[in-house]
Amino acid sequence: MSDNTEEEQIALIKEWWQRNGKPLLVGGALALVIVFGWQAWQKHQANQAHASSVLYQQLLEAALMPSEQVDAQQVAKLLAEIKKVNSDNAYAQYARLLAVKVAVDANQLDDAVLELNQILAKPANDTLQELARQRLARVLLAQEQAEQALQLLDAKVQPAFVATREELRGDALVVLERPAEAKAAYLNAQKALSPEAAAGSLLMKLDNLSDKDA
Repeated sequence: MSDNTEEEQIALIKEWWQRNGKPLLVGGALALVIVFGWQAWQKHQANQAHASSVLYQQLLEAALMPSEQVDAQQVAKLLAEIKKVNSDNAYAQYARLLAVKVAVDANQLDDAVLELNQILAKPANDTLQELARQRLARVLLAQEQAEQALQLLDAKVQPAFVATREELRGDALVVLERPAEAKAAYLNAQKALSPEAAAGSLLMKLDNLSDKDA
């Protein structure tokens, strides 16, 4: 009786294994793949971040040298390496902004526009989006495309960027010979700043408009 019971138990175990063993092995294997895959992905991300950080520091040093000493080819090479690591992360997009500075200093405005539009197409964060938007507006003004710059600046703006955005709008409106609107924009910029911060070029722009009105 005991032997039969043991045989029955073995048969039950075999039956259970046929029914459940393979799925359990597959499930366990998948669980291991997920765990180790996640760890490998995290390590890959950490390596990417470190590589981007090192390259960005090199680019920062190269781009912020006095303009006559900047090696534009070196800047382009470092930017390409950062893009190769990850073209959409914040490091890559701040690197693009540095490349834009070099391009503008060299009067290569079309190159600057290209880089800025690529940031705006897929910004890594809201700050980068706004920095690229305002920088692009400045470049468009330099290209005598004030209307396009003004349209670009009509988008919703974060409170922290109201002052610089409104001052830029004022600049575009001055170029477009719309002084009343320009003055309103400059006043909006002034209201968004402390009295100390509102001094300087912004007050000079307001004074210039007032002189024209007189």
